[in-house]
Amino acid sequence: MKRVYERVGVAPDAEGWHVLLDDRPLRTPGRELLAMPTAGLAQAVAAEWAEQGEVVRPHAMPLMQLAATAIDRVRPARHAMVDAVARYAQTDLVCYRADAPPALVARQHAAWQPLVDWAALVHDAALRVVYGVMPEEQPAAALAALRTAVAAHDEWRLAALSVATSGAGSLVIGLALLAGRIDAGQAWEASQLDELFQVEQWGEDAEAAERRAALRAELAATERFARLADR
Repeated sequence: MKRVYERVGVAPDAEGWHVLLDDRPLRTPGRELLAMPTAGLAQAVAAEWAEQGEVVRPHAMPLMQLAATAIDRVRPARHAMVDAVARYAQTDLVCYRADAPPALVARQHAAWQPLVDWAALVHDAALRVVYGVMPEEQPAAALAALRTAVAAHDEWRLAALSVATSGAGSLVIGLALLAGRIDAGQAWEASQLDELFQVEQWGEDAEAAERRAALRAELAATERFARLADR
């Protein structure tokens, strides 16, 4: 869409911190007032709007997209969002390991097992590790514990967790990222471990490389959003 504003600012009120476009408070695509929990997050979203050229590109504003997700999707359907995110634990990427070749087996164990151990230690969620491609049901107690961990996040962090988890294909990776156990680069490497191993063996595919680059940027934005939203 064409840019129709000149000035971008930030101002607080009783509801939170607002981004102002020519002194008018910004609204979400769902027409809700975009009231954010911290000045830092509002300033970062304002910077995204200020950096737009003659044409506003929503896909180039990841923090704005995450804020809108928190308000338009998470807030009105929080329980459904918690359920959707928690379901990733049933088939979590870090629990499904190759049984060959040895180099891949070793690499998966080195990257993923510390995260599985972390989930057990921090969230009391002892997940089963499966070798091969056949799915295996996870312990009900572990799934319940991870759902509790998901539900503990406020709407802002839950929006970030949803994006990180779906992008990585792993609730454990998403939770570890938001907890600061790993950073965005490590989350990306863990989520792309199998693909990167294949690249080493067979070479790079341009389309796949583009998707991986987009995911890396998405995880970095998610990490930044969660940090800025912390009150």
